[in-house]
Order: sequence, then C-alpha cells, then structure tokens
Amino acid sequence: MLPTQQGSIRLFRFAGINLFLHWSWFLVAVYEINNRRTDYSSVMWNILEYLALFFIILLHEFGHALACRQVGGTANQIVLWPLGGVAYVSPPPRPGATLWSIAAGPLVNVVLAPPLTFLVVLGSTGGADSMPNAYAFVRAICFVNYGLLIFNLLPVYPLDGGQIVRALLWFAIGRARSLMVATVIGFIGVAALAVFALWLRSFWIGLVAVFILLNCWRGLVQARLLARADKLPRRPGFACPSCKAPPFRGPIWRCAKCLKAFDTFESMATCPHCGAQFPVTQCFECGKSNPISDWGAPVPAVSASLRSDFNSTVA
Repeated sequence: MLPTQQGSIRLFRFAGINLFLHWSWFLVAVYEINNRRTDYSSVMWNILEYLALFFIILLHEFGHALACRQVGGTANQIVLWPLGGVAYVSPPPRPGATLWSIAAGPLVNVVLAPPLTFLVVLGSTGGADSMPNAYAFVRAICFVNYGLLIFNLLPVYPLDGGQIVRALLWFAIGRARSLMVATVIGFIGVAALAVFALWLRSFWIGLVAVFILLNCWRGLVQARLLARADKLPRRPGFACPSCKAPPFRGPIWRCAKCLKAFDTFESMATCPHCGAQFPVTQCFECGKSNPISDWGAPVPAVSASLRSDFNSTVA
C-alpha cells in the first residue's frame, strides 16, 4: 500500500535519513516531460521543471522526517514515487507529537509560497516578454507548490490534512476513535475522488483514489486494533524508556524458543515455560525495544549467548 525499498534506488543519506527513488519515477518523468514539450522552446526547461517538482516534494518529506525526530520519534527513510513521496515517520504515541510531525510537511510548502509568488509577480511586470521560458518555469513551479499544498491539506486520510484532523481529534476522543473517524472521512473522500476521476477521465486521479482507499482500509483495521488494545489493563510501576507508556498486563509476548505466550514483566524477561531470557522487551505502543531494566525494574544478568540467540516477538 505504500512504496518500499523494493524496486527503489538509494540516492543518498542525509541527517541519518535514507532517500530512495522508485524505478517507476523515471517512466513517469519521461512521459510528463514529453507531454509538456510545447510549454517551452527547449526540452531542458521541461527537465528542470520536473527536477524542481522532485526537489519540492523532497523538502516536504524531509519536513515530516525532521519534525518527527525533533519530538523524539523515528524517521529513517523517505521513498519518492510517481504519486509523490512517503516519509516513514514513527512519532511518539501522543497527539501533539503526531500533529507536529504531520503539519511540518505542508509548512514547508507554506514557506516556499511567498518567494515563488513574488517571483511570479515580478516576472509579470516584464519578464514574461523578455524571458518567456524562465517566467513560464517559475509560474509552473509556483502552481505546483500551491497545488501540492492544497491537495495535501484535504481532510482525507491518509493525506496530511486527514492525519492532521486525526491528531486534533485525538486530543478530544482518543487515538482509536480519532483514527476511526479519520478513515471514515477518508472513505467519503475516496468516493468523491473516484467520481472526479471518472468525470475528468483521469488515470492519475483514479490511481490516487485507489491508493487512498487501500490506506483507509489499513487505517480502519489499525483503529480496531487500537480500540482493543486500549481496553487491556496496564502494569503500573513500569514505563517504556522511549515513549513513557506503561506496558500492557497479560501474556501478550511470545517466546521465540518455545513459541508460548507469557507476561514478560511478570517473569522479568524470562520465559516461564522454557527458561529462555531476553535482552530486550518490545513496547507495543511505539514499537521500540529496550532492556527490561530500563523500564523501571532490575533484571537478572543475561548471558552473551542468550543475547544473540533469542529475541522477543509479538504474540
């Protein structure tokens, strides 16, 4: 449902974030450049226009990633593909952290809007006649930036606008119900986009509608799982070192050796069925793993061989 490293080319690494470019981006680039050749006197301007689009999307996704890191989350990968870009961000499970991680992307486009608008206005006073290619280029980039900003702010999950709505609702109705509401709005948005795609006979809008539909369904399933998790009892006296959430109480961890479920905090990271010990314990809230001693309680020493042989896995 989201682009991954598979079929992607690693371009570079910046600030600990790996940037990947999906192979299909090149096919769409050739199609779009050839389709708009009449807009300029030279195809080089078309290439520059597409590269500028690439750069704007890249800045947008880095806005997400760096903001997520600022609030203590994890963001190590960005994948660019024909439908835009995806920053794989995992902010702490708090509405404020999620809101900032998502809102920072559109804010990049907001920052770019004034200088691009100024250049367009400046060019309209004389540049359109003396430098028609440069003026058309700046105007196209300005239009693209505003288009990306407006589209991303549509309140349709999983677009940025839909996720911002979800984060705001999270403050009032909790994470599970807020995600449920956001995905329902997303399904309505999918229906509207599908009608719009049929009306314009647009393949790309239809493809975007399918992408949103798949991710809305994924979000709905996640919302149901979160609702079930919120009903589970918590264990006082412990807290995840990464997100500070108290762990669940009950046999929801599974031993990698005997495959039986157990409560790792009740047995202090030791499987009560086979005696296997585990060097780290996973938090089901943020997904990160830390030694159980870091959760707020001492744990017996674990041998080096056990550290390398066994890992806790989710039940």
